[in-house]
Amino acid sequence: MTRYHRIAAQDLGRLGALSDGIFAVAMTLLVLDLHVPAGEAWHERSLWSAGAVSDEQPVWHALTHVGPQFLICLLGFLTLGMFWIGQQTQLNLMDRADRSLTWIHLMFLFGICLVPFATALLAAFPQSRLALLVYWADLLYLGLVQLAALRYARRAGLLAEHTGPEDLTAIRRRIGIVQLLYAAAVVLCPISTYLSIGLIIALQVNSAVSPPIHPFDRF
Repeated sequence: MTRYHRIAAQDLGRLGALSDGIFAVAMTLLVLDLHVPAGEAWHERSLWSAGAVSDEQPVWHALTHVGPQFLICLLGFLTLGMFWIGQQTQLNLMDRADRSLTWIHLMFLFGICLVPFATALLAAFPQSRLALLVYWADLLYLGLVQLAALRYARRAGLLAEHTGPEDLTAIRRRIGIVQLLYAAAVVLCPISTYLSIGLIIALQVNSAVSPPIHPFDRF
């Protein structure tokens, strides 16, 4: 069994391919949760047919209903994008994988699979502090697993020759700062959950569009 553990799951390409597929499905599921409320749409269509409302009013009502859900869908999409880049960055620093590292990344992917659920829960109950805490708990879990993967890869000698200590420091610092900012945003939820959600979206947008200081500082 020890021999099997030494030779199992060494292909980084297979791990990256599995990750890409799971991220793609998770991102697609976010969009599938956006839908026009059928009951209200039918009511507005009946009023429109009777001439009681203008041609555009049913569409505006539908967009008003979907608008907040769209923002939370954007939040989930940005979250997945950031963690996809973060995982890709780590995998690019490695020379090979092993069984334990693969299982750590599989547990990371489990957290990715939970993002659509946490996002849908938050979209359904945007004023709920508990729903926001569930979403934040998933973000925290993903960050901790990323740190665990990086630490294990270093200790197991799986990193590529071109990977320097400054690269590892940059990744750890980046994860730590992002998680602290997430926590700071969630702390404000007693004031307003919408404020917390807006701040998390702003943090992720800033991370996506701001110029990187270091090649590994941005994910």
